Amino acid sequence: MIGTFGQRTVEVCPDNPAIVKDEKLCSECGHCFAVCQEDIGVAGRDIRACINCGQCTAACPEGALSVRNDVESVAAAVRDPSKVVIFSTSPSVRVGLDDAFGYTRGAYEEGKMVSALRALGGDYVLDVTFSADLTIMEEGTELLGRILNGNAPLPQFTSCCPAWVKFVEIFHPDMIGHISSAKSPIGMQGAVIKTYFAAKHGIDPQSIVNVAVTPCSAKKAEILRPEFNVAGRSVGRPEMCDNDYVITAKELAGWIKAEGIDYERLPDSDFDSIMGKGTGAGVIFGNTGGVMEAALRMAYTAVEKKPAPDSLLNFEPVRGLEGVKTASVEIGGQTIKTAVIYGTENAEKFMERDDFGAFHFVEVMTCPGGCISGSGQPQGDIIPPPDSLRKSRISNMYAEDGNLPLRNSIDNPEVQQLYREFFSEPGSEFAELMLHTHYYPRSGSDAEK
Repeated sequence: MIGTFGQRTVEVCPDNPAIVKDEKLCSECGHCFAVCQEDIGVAGRDIRACINCGQCTAACPEGALSVRNDVESVAAAVRDPSKVVIFSTSPSVRVGLDDAFGYTRGAYEEGKMVSALRALGGDYVLDVTFSADLTIMEEGTELLGRILNGNAPLPQFTSCCPAWVKFVEIFHPDMIGHISSAKSPIGMQGAVIKTYFAAKHGIDPQSIVNVAVTPCSAKKAEILRPEFNVAGRSVGRPEMCDNDYVITAKELAGWIKAEGIDYERLPDSDFDSIMGKGTGAGVIFGNTGGVMEAALRMAYTAVEKKPAPDSLLNFEPVRGLEGVKTASVEIGGQTIKTAVIYGTENAEKFMERDDFGAFHFVEVMTCPGGCISGSGQPQGDIIPPPDSLRKSRISNMYAEDGNLPLRNSIDNPEVQQLYREFFSEPGSEFAELMLHTHYYPRSGSDAEK
């Protein structure tokens, strides 16, 4: 679209599940188009598409572009006495929420966040770092299978970022087989809550309203994928989604303020049990390089049968704000070549490299610095967010990882219990059914919204 000042702006489909646009507020400055073209690699193509990442909203100085708000729907569920509302919080929310209340930028805050969700009416508050650990168990097992058995193409791409997955489905469908079949953490979280968790607590899964609290607008689209209804299919109700709503950290902050909750005076509170414990590996999922580091810790222990060394507990080569980082690690006498990328434009260029096929494992996140810069994170009046804020959030996530007694997903006792009681082992037939998914080429209206 060409504006009156010669600038192009992002167009938004009316039924886009993640992004909304108020044309009356648009000054046609072109910032949205620039980030979508230069960093995300979507705008300006022949194909009209949106991968729902929302980075256009983070770059919009007028507020014309924003992330779709679902708070009222969640609040209605809270008011319904027949519903059991369960909040599950992604790790990056903990380094974004305080920013909305004027506290130290990028500070790590967990206890007040949990208390706020209880004050808003949540019946249970769970931790997505649990499912981040679960994701590593499945994704890492899949990776080892690809390397050792050659049962799928290499390199294996991570699948945690739904915007990245949709980018491949639209622009590189020939690469779909490279994406890990493991669902994202909230994809696994929703399925496990409405099966295992519901059974453990004696809750009718049809009464559960799963609400994921994330930094990510693309999750709003991800939960609508038709294949994300495995819990419903397991009880003969295929119309029942595994996750019902996604609200962002920004939406949560606005809801807290609207309800008149004194956030500063909230006491610290703990997550509920069974799915309330995560390791440091699960925490760092929110950082670019975090999924890679967590996977290497797990893979090393699974193959070598001993704890990951300090070099993998602080794997510096995959840390930092470079758009593309590469590293190698020795596991089981084999050199594993890895790459960490943020920005789908960077990922597209990486796939064109001559040595692309030499890599084993590639982590891709769409947003700069990873989920810590998701479009649903509070950013105040700083547009776009500066790298200093990103570095603070990243640093505080790594600090929390270092402070935790367990830093390897394979050591999470609640995940171990889940396998003993429910899935048997990573990669089992039942785990494949519940925790894995498939992807498909997108075109036309399926790419645009």
